[in-house]
Amino acid sequence: MAKPFDKARIEQALTLLDARLRRNGAAPQRLVICGGSALITAGIVSRTTKDFDIVALMDESEHLIEPVPLPEELLTAAKEIAPFLEVDDAWLNNGPSRGEGGLFQLGLPDGFASRLTRQVVGSHLTVYWIGRLDQICFKLDAAADQGGRHLTDLRALKASEDEMEFAARWATVNNASAEYKWLLVELIKQLGHAKLASRH
Repeated sequence: MAKPFDKARIEQALTLLDARLRRNGAAPQRLVICGGSALITAGIVSRTTKDFDIVALMDESEHLIEPVPLPEELLTAAKEIAPFLEVDDAWLNNGPSRGEGGLFQLGLPDGFASRLTRQVVGSHLTVYWIGRLDQICFKLDAAADQGGRHLTDLRALKASEDEMEFAARWATVNNASAEYKWLLVELIKQLGHAKLASRH
C-alpha cells in the first residue's frame, strides 16, 4: 500500500526529486502544484495526500505553460524515487490539467500567476504553490462535481463572500449547464453563503 504524504514527507519528496534530477543530468524543472499537497504545505489542512497535482509548468521566463505531456526526464526521476518514498509511480502527475476538460485548458482564474508562492527546492527543482483564492476556485468546482474531501477542504479554506463570489463566477464560466449551476448554488448555501447563492 502506498504511504501517504504529510508535510514532512512532502518536503522529503521534493528534496529527493531535485537530487535525482540533478544526478540524472536533467533540465531544471518548474512545477505549479495545486490540490492536497499545496493545502498541507500552506498549513490550511492537516490531512495527508497520496500524490502531487501539477496544474501547470513554468518556462525559463516564468510564463505558465500547459503540463501535457509532462517532461519525460521529470517522470523518470519521479518513478526512480518512488520506491524510496514507498508510493505509486504516478505520485507526481498532471491529473488536474490532463485533456480537454483540464483546469489549464479551460482557463485558470484571473490573476492566477500573481498569487503563486515560489519555493526553490534546489538547483534542479522549483515549485510554485497555488494561492488560497485559486484553491477556493478549484475546490468549489471539484466539490460541486465530486463532493467528498473537496468539500472538506473547501470548508477548511473558510472562504469569504467575496472569495466565494470570485470562485463561483470562474466556475460557471467553465461550466454553464443548468444542472451544474444548481449544484453550485446548493453548495454555496451549505457553506453559509445563502445571500450569495440567491444571486446565482
